Amino acid sequence: MWAASTLPALGSGLATVAAPLFVASRSDDPLVVAAASAVAWLPWLLFALPGGVLVDRVDRRRLMVVIDWVRVAALAVLATAIMTGWAGVALLYAVLFVVNTGEIVFRAASQALLPAVVPRSRLERANGWLNGGTTLMHGMLAGPLGGFLFAMAASSPFVVNAATYALSAVLIALVGGSYRAAVPGGPDGAPRRRSVRAEIVEGFRWLAGQRLVRTMAVLIGLLNVTLTAAVAVLVLLATRRLGLGSVGYGALFTCLAAGGVLGAVVGDRLIAGVGATWTVRVGLLVEAGLHLALAASRSAPLIGFALFAFGVHSSLWNIVANSLRQRLTPEPLQGRAASTTLFVAAGGNCLGALLGGVIAARFGLTAPYWVGFVVAVAVSAATWRVFDRATVARAYADPPASETDTPALTG
Repeated sequence: MWAASTLPALGSGLATVAAPLFVASRSDDPLVVAAASAVAWLPWLLFALPGGVLVDRVDRRRLMVVIDWVRVAALAVLATAIMTGWAGVALLYAVLFVVNTGEIVFRAASQALLPAVVPRSRLERANGWLNGGTTLMHGMLAGPLGGFLFAMAASSPFVVNAATYALSAVLIALVGGSYRAAVPGGPDGAPRRRSVRAEIVEGFRWLAGQRLVRTMAVLIGLLNVTLTAAVAVLVLLATRRLGLGSVGYGALFTCLAAGGVLGAVVGDRLIAGVGATWTVRVGLLVEAGLHLALAASRSAPLIGFALFAFGVHSSLWNIVANSLRQRLTPEPLQGRAASTTLFVAAGGNCLGALLGGVIAARFGLTAPYWVGFVVAVAVSAATWRVFDRATVARAYADPPASETDTPALTG
């Protein structure tokens, strides 16, 4: 399962680099180029919630295999069209839409499947290694490799991406067992099916009633707004304020990815040592510190260190957030809980991408970072007591709902 998550992260990273390069080779219209990013994000808003319902209705392992083969077929069509000279921007947009629709459902299924594959006591380690593999492949290796492959042949990044999805499908198929969530029965004992809307509402209601999971999801969504707004204009900050060239600008993202990998590798031990409570609380301070450094400093090394520290924090937060949700969520709701959280996070990313440029254009280049600092300080103060030791300890000590309320999956 780890390999099936890590290999496609490299492939999707290659496509992330190659897609705008392909569009730019066909058109110099900024709107056409930017639309590639919009098409990549749109499925997260359209299909995250119904995708969670699907994850909770079918065998999650088989669903992941089907999604991988659909993505292989879509990318094969694109790569063939590029090699034969028939590919256009519209075809690329269509393939990106299909691939990213699959990604959101695949990710929700993967997060829902994990508690059935990994012992409860090892969730932090499993989430850490999954996050670390993705960060390493997508954040550190895919960038330079994607540009190199595109320079060799425009179709090659998409061919490699298709190959990684094919390998993922084979690997997931090797995971033995059935992983269909138990569906509550009706008066006659038959599985009770409701409308997609009713099941989405049920997922939202469950999330709204869970203080820890709800607060974590809202925090991630809100802080994604300020983080994405900051990243959206980071290239301008790096070139105009820090005096960095393209290599230096890329090095900032390397610092971020390196911190993410380190946090993923040591995350489970660090969280076990200091506790989830202080992992979350210190992470809020790191978030505020990053925005303050970006707003006030002109030192490239200091900014690089701040991004490195933020990368560590980001991995730790992902581990804590996913593990807490997986521990507290009843088995029949695992898919919807994961997809609802992903929907909130994606909404924050989309809004932040729009706000970053608007705020910087209206109030100055450093304005998005000052806004991010104020927001981070405010949410730290507002949520500090939510993650108290007693509440978090109960989340780790209590048996998961699936062990007490519903039949477990068979694996």
